[in-house]
Amino acid sequence: MILAGDIGGTKTNLALFELVGDSLKIVQQYQFASKDFSSFTDVISAFKHKFHMPRIDAACFGIAGAIIDGNCRTTNLPWEIKSADLREDLGIQKVRLLNDLEATAYGMLFLNKEEFVNLNPSAQKVKGNIAVIAAGTGLGEAMLFWDGEQYHPIGSEGGHTDFAPLTPQQDDLLVWLRKKYPEHVSYERILSGPGIAALYDFLKESNFAPEHPFMKQVPHAKDKSAMISECALEHNDSLCIEVLRLFVEIYAAETGNLALKTISLGGIYIGGGIAPKILPMMQKDLFLNTLVAKGRFEGMLRTIEVKLSLNAETALLGAARFAFDKL
Repeated sequence: MILAGDIGGTKTNLALFELVGDSLKIVQQYQFASKDFSSFTDVISAFKHKFHMPRIDAACFGIAGAIIDGNCRTTNLPWEIKSADLREDLGIQKVRLLNDLEATAYGMLFLNKEEFVNLNPSAQKVKGNIAVIAAGTGLGEAMLFWDGEQYHPIGSEGGHTDFAPLTPQQDDLLVWLRKKYPEHVSYERILSGPGIAALYDFLKESNFAPEHPFMKQVPHAKDKSAMISECALEHNDSLCIEVLRLFVEIYAAETGNLALKTISLGGIYIGGGIAPKILPMMQKDLFLNTLVAKGRFEGMLRTIEVKLSLNAETALLGAARFAFDKL
């Protein structure tokens, strides 16, 4: 039996898996609101209380944060998670912490074909490194390193690298963001749920277009980013459509950057919760054309597979598979 988890700033998803034939099947699963807990240990306790916890053989958790010497201080939560503490709490030695994008990357290898949307139909399928990028509560980046025989997930904190504007509009956005974040403007400040809300405020203050009545009535407790997407895709609002267009343009540029940095001839996987929700915008020519617009390397990038994952639990699957395959 394997205990796996996907730990993010918004939600923590835990599940028990068992091996059935050649596949891992979920036995028990529950999703917790991360901010309702003061520590990950408390989440584990709540899971144990909710379900009868059988003897487990291994555990692996994908966490939104840098893993250093088996420890993690989460980026968007006030939690410190230590593998040594988890070994004692769970009563097993086989415990591993992964960066959440490491887990997502590994999980991508086990998705079915129908769980992807192909964004580059003219691509050539080859074996090689794979880039993985995922915008959600934050921005995660990772790679799957191909050693000639198998893939190895490698995490990063690439989402916190410096935002580099490409157009006069993006120049103005950087100036605007520097007033909000004078110490550092990263891609995560844009390519995330809060980032979509920031893009909306930037365009509204720039008088790009009048605010739609739908957006004037956003409840305080409502997810503003989700409302923006709804207003764009269902109400055809000019301001919200421009928010998503700008988001997609910047998302594509950084996806291309990651592909170049990792020489990802084996493909590019796009995960996270945002992309599937704005799929019509991701499927427009803007995304692919911006992704490949890298000068002398445009030809190479146009040959690379670009696949968008529709599976919201890829990180959870990846953590479970990693525990089974590697521990």
